[in-house]
Amino acid sequence: MASAQRAPRDVLLQADAEYRRLAEQHHQYDLELQRISKSPYLNAEDLLEEIKLKKMKLHCKDEMERIAARILREQRDPSNTSFAA
Repeated sequence: MASAQRAPRDVLLQADAEYRRLAEQHHQYDLELQRISKSPYLNAEDLLEEIKLKKMKLHCKDEMERIAARILREQRDPSNTSFAA
């Protein structure tokens, strides 16, 4: 039976443009990592690219979590909105 309530991630994807941009970038990094991982042999350049992509993907995820936490705080106490990053 399907739930009428939407997942928090779906709400964020619809409501926040920056979250949506980060989610798309995270997905693109994931696709690129999958492409690299399919190679039977990784040269030094591929290994460096893999490390770089993993770091950028993690950065996107961290930023998405920061946005989610900010929005949750704002929903709990709308009068206490912070403009600090």
